[in-house]
Amino acid sequence: MKQKGRKGISIFTSHLSATLSVALVLLTVGLMALTALHVRSVTDSIRSRTGFDVEFAETATPAQINALYRKVAKANYTANTIFRSADDVMAQWQRDTGEDLMQVLGVNPFNAELTVNVKAAYASSDSLTAIASPLAKMPGVGTIALNNGMIDRINSNIRTVMIAGGCVALALFLISLVLINNTVHLDIYSRRFLIHTMQLVGATDWFIRRPFLLSNMFGGLVAGLVADAALIAGLLALRGNGVLGPDLVSWAEVGAVAGGVLLLGIIICVSAALFSTTRYLRLSYDDMFK
Repeated sequence: MKQKGRKGISIFTSHLSATLSVALVLLTVGLMALTALHVRSVTDSIRSRTGFDVEFAETATPAQINALYRKVAKANYTANTIFRSADDVMAQWQRDTGEDLMQVLGVNPFNAELTVNVKAAYASSDSLTAIASPLAKMPGVGTIALNNGMIDRINSNIRTVMIAGGCVALALFLISLVLINNTVHLDIYSRRFLIHTMQLVGATDWFIRRPFLLSNMFGGLVAGLVADAALIAGLLALRGNGVLGPDLVSWAEVGAVAGGVLLLGIIICVSAALFSTTRYLRLSYDDMFK
């Protein structure tokens, strides 16, 4: 009885160790996914602060200004707008330079301005040019200044960061696949003689595979749940400490990542179990010692 108890503890310890190992790998995958979503939110936020500036003509009427403002405000490319009257522009100039041009010139040399920040999907030179061209022809519009140079630099830097991050993420994902496969393989390797014994008594290949597949399906499910619990706990801790803003990663995205981690754990564990059991089903007794 003592020997049987030790064997049961050994099998339980083996399963527990394999499950925790898979959970750690899945946690890494989940962190990679959340980091990618966080980076995307940050880049979208940066892009949505770019756009163009409309300076109205000196002869622009309030009706013409309101017409352009309404057109831009309801456009699907607009993230937000900031309108400044001629007096607002003058006041900003005085705050920035300390000079009162009204005393020097006797008149306000500035015109009303409208700053338009576009959504991330429209933050490119081509899109801004296509947006600004029809606006420039509207009555009351003086000049439109596009932030093409800044947008091109931002997009170039973001593209470089995304490529580098993608390469790192792909490498970590492949390493994760290998680690999970090796963990499952070692677990089945320890029971290879049981597979051979079942073959000797006439068990079919499917009958032999089934308990291993079910066991690893359950192990992958448990590992995924452990990884998801750790991810959510870490996310709540970061948000509670103010490290991560609530707008950068939504709970819907967190749920999608958690579901993906869970599904990935099951698929990889079952696939690894299928390949490993198939390998040992084809080995002879002598080859199992190698």
